[in-house]
Amino acid sequence: MIKSLSKITIMGILSAVVLGVPVTVSAQSTNKTASAPAAAPEAKSKPISFHSKVASVDKSAKTVTLDDKNKRTFQVTSETKILKDEKPATLDDVTAGENISGSYKKGEDGKLTLRSLYIGGKSGGSSKKKEKTDSTPK
Repeated sequence: MIKSLSKITIMGILSAVVLGVPVTVSAQSTNKTASAPAAAPEAKSKPISFHSKVASVDKSAKTVTLDDKNKRTFQVTSETKILKDEKPATLDDVTAGENISGSYKKGEDGKLTLRSLYIGGKSGGSSKKKEKTDSTPK
C-alpha cells in the first residue's frame, strides 16, 4: 500500500512539473517579445516624398530650399541621386522656380537629407500616352 501511495505521489509531482514547464517557458518568451518593440524606434526612418517648386539653391552649402508654406531646406549629400530628364544631373542643374520632386529622410538632429531629387518632377511616361491619343485616326 505504501508503494502504491508513493507511486501516485511521484506521478503527481512529475505531472505538475510537466504541466508547469510550458507556462514558465511561455512567460519567458513574452518578456523577450516585449523588449523587441523597444528596439524598433532605433531603426532608420522611412523616406518621405515631396513635390514642390525651388525657392533657392545654395551651392556652397549644398542645400535646396522649397517654395512651399513650410520653406523646407534640404541638405544634398554625395549619396543623393539627382536626375533630370531621367539622366544623371548635378546640383548645378537645379534652378529657382523649377518644379522638383524626390524623397528625403529626417535625421536625429532634425536635418532633412535628400535621398533622391528629380528636376522637373518624375516623368512617369505620361508623354507617351499623349502621343498615342494624338495619333488616333479621324
